[in-house]
Amino acid sequence: MKTIQPITIWSNGINDSATIFNLICINDNLHDSATFSYQLKDYAFITIATGSLTMNLPDYATDWQTNDAAYLWAATQLNLVITGDFPTV
Repeated sequence: MKTIQPITIWSNGINDSATIFNLICINDNLHDSATFSYQLKDYAFITIATGSLTMNLPDYATDWQTNDAAYLWAATQLNLVITGDFPTV
């Protein structure tokens, strides 16, 4: 997980601020595409937005060499700014 610059999202009738970005690969054909599920969470770790992204060629060949690279690719797709790694306990 990564921390991100806060973004305001309308969720269930209120504006909430997402500060955590989680990305999980849910399908990878190991050839030319991968599908990711993402969650945007608030400071209390409550999910306020979800979705999926599919990485295809040429991005698959160049932008998924590491997990950090996949996070950067996804953040670019979603117009998010990653500020660091989410602290683990």
